[in-house]
Amino acid sequence: MAKYGQKAEDKVEESMHEYKKGQLKFSSGKKVTSRKQAVAIGLSEARSEGGKVPKKSE
Repeated sequence: MAKYGQKAEDKVEESMHEYKKGQLKFSSGKKVTSRKQAVAIGLSEARSEGGKVPKKSE
């Protein structure tokens, strides 16, 4: 059984493209500087739109 849905995959892919172009920013306006941050943003967006994403680990 897959952990992540198609929406999560699409959002992460989209955020990685923005990150590689240097256009991905935090809500504060600062540029994202690491791949892990870009993936986390993509998963967060997918989670907020109701995509199949596991719960946040704390």
